[in-house]
Amino acid sequence: MLFSTWWLSTLFSNCMGEVSKNKMIKSVSIDSRTIEDQTLFIPLSGENFDGHSFAEHAIQKGAIALLWDESLELPPDISDEVTVFFVKDTLVALQQLAQAHRNVIDPFVIGITGSNGKTTTKDIVTSIAQTTYKTYGTIGNFNNHIGLPLTMINMPANTEVLVLEMGMNNFGEIEQLSKLAQPDIGVIVNIGESHIEFLKTREGIAQAKLEIKEGLKEGGYLIIDGDEPLLQHLHDDQTTITCGYAENNDLVIKAVEQKAFDETTFKLSSTGKYSLPLIGNYNILNATFAIAVAKRLNIKRKAIQEGLSHLQLTSMRMELSYGKNGVTIINDAYNASPTSMKAAIDTVKKMPNFTNKVLVLGDILELGDFSEPFHREVARDIQSPITAVLTYGKQAKIIAQNITDENINTNYFDSTTELIEQLQPYLQKDTVILFKASRGMQFENLVKAIQ
Repeated sequence: MLFSTWWLSTLFSNCMGEVSKNKMIKSVSIDSRTIEDQTLFIPLSGENFDGHSFAEHAIQKGAIALLWDESLELPPDISDEVTVFFVKDTLVALQQLAQAHRNVIDPFVIGITGSNGKTTTKDIVTSIAQTTYKTYGTIGNFNNHIGLPLTMINMPANTEVLVLEMGMNNFGEIEQLSKLAQPDIGVIVNIGESHIEFLKTREGIAQAKLEIKEGLKEGGYLIIDGDEPLLQHLHDDQTTITCGYAENNDLVIKAVEQKAFDETTFKLSSTGKYSLPLIGNYNILNATFAIAVAKRLNIKRKAIQEGLSHLQLTSMRMELSYGKNGVTIINDAYNASPTSMKAAIDTVKKMPNFTNKVLVLGDILELGDFSEPFHREVARDIQSPITAVLTYGKQAKIIAQNITDENINTNYFDSTTELIEQLQPYLQKDTVILFKASRGMQFENLVKAIQ
């Protein structure tokens, strides 16, 4: 159970219906389709919908309490058995409730932001932390001004460590999330190009990510990519922990070795050797951030390795599987930036024991005026041992047009049906195929077509 209607009444005093320490809330939802017994339903209003219109459906499914915009009329059919809390703004109330619940539970909070890799880093931190502590973390990508407070609210009462992913599109958003969460540790995974359409420069992106410091608890620590030039000014800060491949970092990554197509080993200065069931140097860095967090939590090295070994990633993040005729598939199509696409391509280049290395690439969205030069930049990174590149999307066509290695079989497609047809000869055991594009391209449908 999360809390009682009586406790809710201490936050939202304008209410009707039963208010009792015995009337307990088990979960909180903003979606009437996910309602279970003993749920608090919080209707939100958007440009094209109003959650208040689904209140009666939520009650039918098991909601026993509601937050309600006091400017709206309450439907007459709502039973007196349902406790209703009247508020000025249900979104603001959602965030107030999240912060109040966080303060009562008082867990150790880790906030994670970055242009790419924050979900993977969140998954690794959660996997390690739960070896030693009762841990709760962001589900999927619930990382904005709605998803983050929902995660906080649904945190069980016995939570000791709370792991929160923090996403953004513009200035001020990470600051708001950080002040809501009040993290003990903030992690900035990287400074890429995501949302450069709105933030204009990588310097602007760095400025936005650094807003995570605004909500850090007094004495809290910031963990960063120490190899990032835009964060170099933080190296001398006593509350900053730097991770990376350069020797001037606090945690230095060394001796990276890919043991198999789904395992990499590496060493960290002063902490020993680790094995990770992932590939790619950027994932080693993500794991290093998690290890730095684990050290602050006094988690023993054996438990850290246990967490790494039993890692379960959110889907479509360098997700390895097999398709028709035993072809190896890497589904990294949850999202994309120029940096993450180039990193994924580099990882495929280094994978041993494959005769054919095929890239299926789509548009990188939200680049604005930078779109064409960034797609050209991706093309420059595509060289042997890549054997074929198939692209789909108006911007991805730029990639196909600018690959200079004549040994690479390169094609652009207007139709996903044609693309899938052209993939058929590559569906064999000695081939690995990478799928990479922004989320809006829905490349998961291409993956399903060859599985």
